[in-house]
Amino acid sequence: MKILITGATDGIGLATAKKLTEQGHHVLLHGRNPAKLKAVAKELGEDKTEQWVADFSKLEEVKELAEKIADKHKHLDVLINNAGVFNATDTVTDDGLDIRFAVNTVAPYLLTKSLLSLMDESGRIINLSSAAQQPLDMEALMGQKKISDGQAYAQSKLGLTMWSIELAKHVTPVVVAINPKSLLGTKMVKKAFGTEGHDLTIGADLLCRAALTEEFADADGKYYNNDQEAFGEPHPDAKDAQRATELMKRMDTLFE
Repeated sequence: MKILITGATDGIGLATAKKLTEQGHHVLLHGRNPAKLKAVAKELGEDKTEQWVADFSKLEEVKELAEKIADKHKHLDVLINNAGVFNATDTVTDDGLDIRFAVNTVAPYLLTKSLLSLMDESGRIINLSSAAQQPLDMEALMGQKKISDGQAYAQSKLGLTMWSIELAKHVTPVVVAINPKSLLGTKMVKKAFGTEGHDLTIGADLLCRAALTEEFADADGKYYNNDQEAFGEPHPDAKDAQRATELMKRMDTLFE
């Protein structure tokens, strides 16, 4: 299978890429840092991987990434939207967005919509959400209101979950939002919470299941909570179709 993983140079993304290449799948690795991408590709096998560079805090680079992938490939089996950010020195991007919303909510939406033409009914779009979900403040999303790192992260993950559930109603591939497990031992978790966290393979195993197994074949529009090891209920706003549609329309205007 041909699988694109964003944020694949460390953390859950890298752990998942390792498992998938070991199983013989062809993995498109995305990252911001060309040197890290090259090192990961060399480690996993350059014949099993591809290297794709883009900074997800810059929407133009997301657009260019999607265009280049579509130019090279006629089909994509799985898209794993894993790239994420919790904090940054400069929280407002060049596009005027809060960086958490830009990277965690808007960039995966733009990438997903841009790659839908490569995917059919057998395809899967797996969006990494979080147990941390808070009601979305549109002014904060647009960089017009400063909120804490934790609030921005939680709101951005609810935003991701909202559009995942709503988009699933309108597209052919399966779209599922997943909390891979709270406080996995990623660089982000160590920096934000000062803890080593849980074994990354817990999240990687789940993402491989979501990408490949029949268990997730009918997971369209659902939310999987790995803290409970089961499909469950996200924040109530995630199933508010009106708010989700408003969010998607707002994001669509950013791409015009």
